[in-house]
Amino acid sequence: MGGPNASRMSTESQLTRLGLFDAKVPRYTSYPTAPHFNASVDDGDFAGWIGQIEPGSQISLYIHVPFCRRLCWFCACRTQGTRSDAPVEAYLETLKTEIAMLGKRLPEGVTLSRLHWGGGTPTLMSADMMKQLTEAIFAVAPMHEKGEFSVEIDPNEIDEARLDVLARAGMNRASIGIQDFDPQIQSVIGRIQSYDITRDAVDLIRSKGITSLNADILYGLPHQSNERIAESVQKLMSLSPDRVALYGYAHVPWMARRQSMIPAEALPTPETRLKLYETAKELFLWDGYREIGIDHFARPDDGLARALDAGKLRRNFQGYTDDTAAALIGLGASSISRFPQGYAQNLSGTSDYTARVRDGRFATGRGHVFSDEDKMRSRMIEALMCDFHISTAEITETFGISKADLNAMFQEVADRFAGFIDLNNDGLTVPEHGKPLTRMIARGFDAYDLSKAGHSSAI
Repeated sequence: MGGPNASRMSTESQLTRLGLFDAKVPRYTSYPTAPHFNASVDDGDFAGWIGQIEPGSQISLYIHVPFCRRLCWFCACRTQGTRSDAPVEAYLETLKTEIAMLGKRLPEGVTLSRLHWGGGTPTLMSADMMKQLTEAIFAVAPMHEKGEFSVEIDPNEIDEARLDVLARAGMNRASIGIQDFDPQIQSVIGRIQSYDITRDAVDLIRSKGITSLNADILYGLPHQSNERIAESVQKLMSLSPDRVALYGYAHVPWMARRQSMIPAEALPTPETRLKLYETAKELFLWDGYREIGIDHFARPDDGLARALDAGKLRRNFQGYTDDTAAALIGLGASSISRFPQGYAQNLSGTSDYTARVRDGRFATGRGHVFSDEDKMRSRMIEALMCDFHISTAEITETFGISKADLNAMFQEVADRFAGFIDLNNDGLTVPEHGKPLTRMIARGFDAYDLSKAGHSSAI
């Protein structure tokens, strides 16, 4: 007789047949993905797109601080280590100049629906530097009365003075990277951060009246086992975050050389990665979290859960969001902006970015102008990633494609993933047992050449 184990083995064998455990596909936080950006978009486009923002509307603003006191080996972000505050102070002056330039271009009455500081480690800035940065931002665009101001906080790099500045400036959401609480795993990935230090940081954050907390945790790390990830998840849940991002570790040492410090032979197999994800997922669901898309979990009263129920969940470079602003503007080296017209990315090198801004120009180095087809495929992929469903009515009415042509696109993908996709008059749906394939299914609606860049494991 077959049972749950037999059913699981059957599903796993089908996933193997479809290539889940071998595939490398984008995470689809954008479409087209960043490797397809090119130099045809410049600072003139960026400035023009800012000027076309609706007066009195809301925008999102992302500030990138590419410095860390120590470089974690697992990280693939654009960051650089510094022991001194001098390069951070110089970078802050450039940021303030860039913010002022933005202010001169922004239409009247624009407010911030979201403000996020990322990195790197934004909290390595001193309290005074943080005060200067918040004052520069709010001189250009104030927070909307229902806006959200969030900061990525390193528990090893925060204190009461810095949190006081952020709280007074209106920060109302904190984001903490956990990765894993196991000491051996932390040592191997170059990220020493004890549970006690993390708990103390969370307590300090909440003591300042900042009640909303995001946390990131990784699966697929070296030496991770079901038992170890279960223990880390349970410790994380004891901190009661409002939302959690459960990301798969992307081992891409050809892109992030520091990852060569991580022993590849200690990494779990793709099959084990799926089990690690499912172990963590079951614990979050058991504790009352809602599943949000492919890699987030949220309390039922969190904004992400409400957006999911309302059909307004979105996906951008920061993952899943309930922000519906038409424009996301990224400032700082390597930051990416998304406008209704296309993407614009700043120069990645800090020195190149600084030189451009000090020359009185925006630092746009590359980007992409959306075609009508881009917009349609982007929405289809986002709908899959957010809702596991693409609505025939939405796509045909919004983008003018005929039902026959759209159904042909659906059928081609459904044939490729037979048994893992449901098709009917309402559209295309990924059922529960097909969710591990979501990024691969999304790839079926991607018209661009995947070979342009190496991507992370599909699971």
